[in-house]
Amino acid sequence: MTPSVSEAQFRAIGICSKTTILADVSVRYLSCGDTAFTVEFGNEISPEINGKVMALHAEIGRAKAAGSLSGVVETVPTMRSLMVSYDPLATSRRQLEPEIEALIARGLPTGMATRRVSIPCCYDDPDFAPDLADVAKRTKKTTEQVITSHLASPFKVYVLGFMPGLAYIAGLDQALYLPRRSQPRVRVPRSSVAIAMDMTTIYPFESPGGWHLIGRTPLWMFDQRREQPVFLAPGDSLSFQRIDRKSFDRIARTVEAGTFDWASLVQAA
Repeated sequence: MTPSVSEAQFRAIGICSKTTILADVSVRYLSCGDTAFTVEFGNEISPEINGKVMALHAEIGRAKAAGSLSGVVETVPTMRSLMVSYDPLATSRRQLEPEIEALIARGLPTGMATRRVSIPCCYDDPDFAPDLADVAKRTKKTTEQVITSHLASPFKVYVLGFMPGLAYIAGLDQALYLPRRSQPRVRVPRSSVAIAMDMTTIYPFESPGGWHLIGRTPLWMFDQRREQPVFLAPGDSLSFQRIDRKSFDRIARTVEAGTFDWASLVQAA
């Protein structure tokens, strides 16, 4: 299951005043056992569909804060649907579904106040980018062209999942599209930057993985010492900043010591 967005992250993806009426959106309601159901907005991965998911996620959060939608425990956004979890002793799907339909019918705010996040990444060390040469060969580019394309890609965080802090980040330059590796690795180092399909990601922990490793960031995407352990949030606009190995080591030391200035990476969009 995709982890839910924390309260701090919900504030980070608040709603702007700009709105678009989504009353004509055709949605499906799918059962997820006896304590949850899914509101599905489409059958493809796109910024438009994900925007509708996040808009409903935020609107339900606002309704809960205002005392409505009693019994809703949490909402869990995915790329194209929103799971609504509820307390069956307090409410039911039969009661909640028309209330959510009414929210959509009234129109959902779709202009979201997102963060712009810059991620330092070192592409130059062969240990950090073991798949860079192969990616270049398969996409008929030089390694420098692969790096340039990755740096220029207009990335957006869609959802978090698989493990705490792992973000599915869409927007990769189409020229770099590749399927996952045919042979996944048993161990991928923490903070590895990888690509597959139309996405990039950053591994928050050492773990198995089948994406193509093209760099590494000195940042930790999950750090329980921070007030908000998970750094990225759905809705974040994200770009990578190229750094050399010396800068990587310098930043890595401050991250490990817990003295890194995380706020320096974030701007309001």
